[in-house]
Amino acid sequence: MLGTTVIIPTALVPQMGGNNVDKAIVIQTLLFVAGINTLLQSFFGSRLPAVIGGSYTFVLPTISIILAQRYANEPDPHTKFLRIMRGTQGALIVASALQIIVGFSGLWRNVARYLSPLSAAPLIALVGFGLYELGFPSVAKCVEIGLPELILLLIFAMYLPHAIGMLKSVFDRFAVLFTIPIVWLYAYLLTVGGAYRNAPPKTQFHCRTDRSGLIGSAPWINVPYPFQWGAPSFDAGEAFAMMAASFVALVESTGSFIAVSRYASATPLPPSVLSRGIGWQGIGILLNGLFGTANGSSVSIENAGLLALTRVGSRRVVQISAGFMIFFSILGKFGAVFASIPAPIFAALYCVFFAYVGSAGLGFLQFCNLNSFRTKFILGFSLFMGLSVPQYFNEYTSVAGFGPVHTRARWFNDMVNVLFSSKAFVGGVVAYVLDNTLHRHDSVVRKDRGYHWWDKFRSYRTDTRSEEFYSLPFNLNKFFPSV
Repeated sequence: MLGTTVIIPTALVPQMGGNNVDKAIVIQTLLFVAGINTLLQSFFGSRLPAVIGGSYTFVLPTISIILAQRYANEPDPHTKFLRIMRGTQGALIVASALQIIVGFSGLWRNVARYLSPLSAAPLIALVGFGLYELGFPSVAKCVEIGLPELILLLIFAMYLPHAIGMLKSVFDRFAVLFTIPIVWLYAYLLTVGGAYRNAPPKTQFHCRTDRSGLIGSAPWINVPYPFQWGAPSFDAGEAFAMMAASFVALVESTGSFIAVSRYASATPLPPSVLSRGIGWQGIGILLNGLFGTANGSSVSIENAGLLALTRVGSRRVVQISAGFMIFFSILGKFGAVFASIPAPIFAALYCVFFAYVGSAGLGFLQFCNLNSFRTKFILGFSLFMGLSVPQYFNEYTSVAGFGPVHTRARWFNDMVNVLFSSKAFVGGVVAYVLDNTLHRHDSVVRKDRGYHWWDKFRSYRTDTRSEEFYSLPFNLNKFFPSV
């Protein structure tokens, strides 16, 4: 969790006007809320071993809030930080209503019932593969640290288990915990040895273990609490942009939930349980807004990949891990030490984790007829457009400084640009629409799209194993039945 939890505030807080102390508190708050949201999701939401954490999807609308005109004339950096944080909180609180309503009303259940293995494949594949820019490009920012981590991880996770049969399960499950300390120590020795003393500032930022500024700034003990930055402020335009990000996170989390169920060896997620999980994710975004994390939350894609790498799909393990997240967030100095791990080490892990999630999507093609030209068209076109459209939006923004949609209504610009900058959203929506409109009533097409395989999982009651995986604790199913 430390990768996303550290990287996002490190990028956003300085732009908001915050200092290292503010950054340390935001990181602690994000980790604290992630622990709470993970516990809520595993107990009352989807009941899957899914970790709920910070999401890159919400970065774009947050940057839009940072650049808003109403904060531009604030001379004091700390006051500017507090005002922007309160504006972000207000936008997140409003945006959370979207997922809460769509999830708990059962609306998303009705949408998910029309999802077939064919339309799910591009969605899940792009949830993983669509984050390619966070993989090796970030490893290469400090290749002498990132590349050894990637190579060691492959050796420990893929080669040693087969070379040393007696310790196979040990290397399978603890490859990450073995390799990170080794490369982290190596990075520390390079730092104290003066390897980066005369290096450019950008290289020092990515390679050194003492550049985060968190260990000295983090308080020894800090318990995050709601409205710790003050009362939230609300702006309609900022709220609409954040709602667009919330909708994108909803679609991406749908793919992540399905991937988690696959790697946790659970039955395919019943639509009612998926809708329930989305509703609790909305409550998670509400908590992000109340506590002030400067970021919304969604299913952690890297932890979905970790399930595949470790082959540990236990709900209890994730709940214990959530307890550790809360523990590390309260003991600020302790958590800040772990946050000194250079980002290229996390990027090396992403190369494996995101690949696993992407391959989970491709795995659903085994239920489809790949000899059908309809299947080939929907699969190829949705994957291509899912990569091509966001690439255009991102390239246009990097050159012009604003998105392709550039009207006088800033809120409308942000909404459209956020939606079409997500690879999983574009590819998933294209596949879903085509799969449900192109000759869908043909009996042969029904089999081609793999729908016959998911028929028995369309309802909670049609598979007896649903009780084992998805029933609520404390006999709550009597009061909140799944259908």
